[in-house]
Amino acid sequence: MVVVSDTSPIANLILIGQLDLLREMFQEVVIPPAVHREVEALANFGVDLTSYLSNQWIREATPNPSEDVQVLLKDLDLGESEAIVLAKELKADYLLIDERAGTERAIKEGISTIGLVGVLVKAKQRSLIPQLEPVLIKLKDEAGFWLGKKFMESVLKEVGER
Repeated sequence: MVVVSDTSPIANLILIGQLDLLREMFQEVVIPPAVHREVEALANFGVDLTSYLSNQWIREATPNPSEDVQVLLKDLDLGESEAIVLAKELKADYLLIDERAGTERAIKEGISTIGLVGVLVKAKQRSLIPQLEPVLIKLKDEAGFWLGKKFMESVLKEVGER
């Protein structure tokens, strides 16, 4: 399975100490250089990047030079743009992305997307996490990840925690 990630899923999992969930779910995750730089920049805010820097399963790959990244940069940031182009080039099974504009563009490009909450739902369904609610609360409270009350309730209901 080929999985490409934007910054948000990786950064938020680092912030809540759950980065290894991606390895357990997908074995390997590919990121473009801009995403790598954005994740490394978290160190400037005192974030411990040990789990990220010491892993062997997140691989950096550069998308082929093309106008595609430049076109996407009109509406998206560099990390999202490179991730979309790389996912398309690698014919990725999934692009891990949370931002709405990037997700919509990726879907228009024919790329299957999944957000961090979707990954966590799948992790719960595969019994990789015993309960989803504490992880979502930690994501919201410690990482500042936006989760609306109605959305959170519907997700918890989907996994049988409501």
